[in-house]
Amino acid sequence: MRTSARTPPAEQELLAYLHAIGTAVPETILKQSDVMAILEAGRGSPMPERMEAILFNTGIAQRHIARPVDFYMGPRSWPERAHVYEEVGSDLFKRAAEEALAAAGLAPADIDTILFVSTTGTMTPSLPSRMIAEMGFWPGTRTVPLFGHGCAGGVTGLSIAADLTPPGKRTLFVAMELCSLAYDHQRMDKKDVIAAALFADGCAAAVLSGDGPGAALGDFVQRVWPDTIDMMGWEIGDTGFDLVLAKDIPAFVAREFAPMCDAFLAEQGLALTDLGEPACHPGGGRVVDALAEYFMPGLQSVSAALPATRVVLQDYGNMSSPTILFVLRRLLDDKPTKPFLVTALGPGFTGAIGVVRP
Repeated sequence: MRTSARTPPAEQELLAYLHAIGTAVPETILKQSDVMAILEAGRGSPMPERMEAILFNTGIAQRHIARPVDFYMGPRSWPERAHVYEEVGSDLFKRAAEEALAAAGLAPADIDTILFVSTTGTMTPSLPSRMIAEMGFWPGTRTVPLFGHGCAGGVTGLSIAADLTPPGKRTLFVAMELCSLAYDHQRMDKKDVIAAALFADGCAAAVLSGDGPGAALGDFVQRVWPDTIDMMGWEIGDTGFDLVLAKDIPAFVAREFAPMCDAFLAEQGLALTDLGEPACHPGGGRVVDALAEYFMPGLQSVSAALPATRVVLQDYGNMSSPTILFVLRRLLDDKPTKPFLVTALGPGFTGAIGVVRP
């Protein structure tokens, strides 16, 4: 498989350096053990017995959501969802960005570019533009909002942020999603049940520099597979975005994504044995298992493999684009010594891979 023409591994240049990551989540916690009763209340009748197994197999213990559960049980209009996206999203953006900047020892005025990724809502002017005055960024700071990358947005965003950060410049990359706004407990069809079982809300911010110090971001690659548009994304519903999600993504990992990883590693002059634990976007429990089978072949049990990815999924659920930054922060906090991959799958259907060199 050809990804793109690249320089030989020994001559490859690093794209940028990752200084610090900050994270933020809403206050409301949704326990996975409570989801069954919530779904039955919304449905007005008992859920099928297999639903309990589905909830358990997600690998999630709890998640954070934008509003208390009662908000999701009644009808919500487009304007109501947009208001929550603006109010909660602005708060999460500010908290995550402030944490990342403080950890990097920088002020907002030190930032040259703000790259913002989100697929669960949109605003014009964009959220980063609205934060210029509120947070004290320089008025000439370049703002780059990106929409539509979904779960792949964290890795794709890191790649683009690195491209936008030449020597002497600094970039703030923010990924923010309010996936719970797609819940629709009034309708309660299969995809709404899956959304309620998997998805969550959160935000992560990363400070990048063209000069260091920090973990070095190396090469990235992205691929879209033909005829896979219906695997993941949004449909425009009467009251907001409606989830599109295929059930065979774990099989897709082994069939298509693993060969993509093989080709990328070959181009980098790397083997799986050269790498530390990867930072993988955890789409769900079965997706993590499929990724573990690739990255750690020969294990008798994959249930304990990819611990950083699994812990983030357990504690925060699938927050879409920011999730990978939660995993990446956890890995970097452990001071890794080997290079490792960051990976994600998202709408398109898209695969995104990058290499991080601590």
